[in-house]
Amino acid sequence: VSTQSTGSKTEKCKFDCFSIMSDQADKKPKYDIKEILASYRPLIVPQLERIFPRKVTAEHMEEVYGKPRYEYDCAALTASISTPAWELLDRKGKMWRPGLLFLVAEALGKSIDDVKNFVAICEGVHSATLLVDDIEDSSDLRRGGPAIHLMFGVDVAINCGNGMYYMPLMALKQFEPPLDPATLLRCYETYSFEMCQLHFGQGMDIWWHSGKAEQEPTTQQYLQMCACKTGTLARLSAKLSAIACGASNEQIEAIGCFAETIGVAFQIQDDILNLVGEKFGELKGVGEDIHEGKRTLMVLHSLQTADKATAERLTAILNSHPDDQAVINEAIEIIKGTGSIEHARSVAKKIVQDAWIAVESSLPDSAAKDKLQAFARYLIDREI
Repeated sequence: VSTQSTGSKTEKCKFDCFSIMSDQADKKPKYDIKEILASYRPLIVPQLERIFPRKVTAEHMEEVYGKPRYEYDCAALTASISTPAWELLDRKGKMWRPGLLFLVAEALGKSIDDVKNFVAICEGVHSATLLVDDIEDSSDLRRGGPAIHLMFGVDVAINCGNGMYYMPLMALKQFEPPLDPATLLRCYETYSFEMCQLHFGQGMDIWWHSGKAEQEPTTQQYLQMCACKTGTLARLSAKLSAIACGASNEQIEAIGCFAETIGVAFQIQDDILNLVGEKFGELKGVGEDIHEGKRTLMVLHSLQTADKATAERLTAILNSHPDDQAVINEAIEIIKGTGSIEHARSVAKKIVQDAWIAVESSLPDSAAKDKLQAFARYLIDREI
């Protein structure tokens, strides 16, 4: 459950991963979501370049941040922030969070132009988390290339990532016409709340895979970690879009809950692909989560269902953070043997179906609404 207090209203999002599946959710999507996301990319990149210019100039700094008291070293800012940021951004991630931003706006009867200034928040903050996450996890690969900290140094990567958390907020000043004060305040409040949640999720994940926790997390704790770590940026994207589109409080909360849930399902599918996805393995390596000692839904299910000796062996492997691929493969086989991959897939599908049922009545019938449903299915059926 994720809660947020805004004014006198307490906002809640909750999902039940064991409720009845909807027959409608099992229909094959008629939209090519990969193609739709690809069509958004030419709209996304210019918005990112407005906040993260590939080459920092004095004119850009003064326009966005005001006249400096002394003088910026624009060459240094280009080398330490823009270049590492674009090294990652140009590797062409899925950019599905800005895609969600656009789809929500269209489902609410508005246009992409009404929300495009939020792109730098949706994608910029996500990219920042990857820079920092790769340092925390000692990762070698990201999107088929070396992790950014290995190319530019840990100090540069940390500073760049931290800067990318805050620089996108400058986009809130670029709306034409300007956002009214109440809407602007709500955007800031939503952003600050979600950033807290993001770090709560990362904190739980780090502590669990360090092997220092006194007991294994519960399934509900795992789902909450995902809701914070991955669901947060999906929820942020969807809620900012709904806020800017003038949606009602009920619509904002229903859409935010739906987005959070597909973020959770995305993380579960990411965890599955990390172990058994061939294309995914080419970009990040097979079983990296085993090396990191990650407590995923599959791991928790396997520990709960395996016999004592097997469970103890899996725990020992995870806590040893193995580099030996044979040992990593042994852990993967244990997880497969307990039916835990199938279990994770089932949970991901159920929570998305439940979330769609909850949000469906909040949106008017339209092709955009159908695309939003297809988008959710895509995130849990993808192979990469």
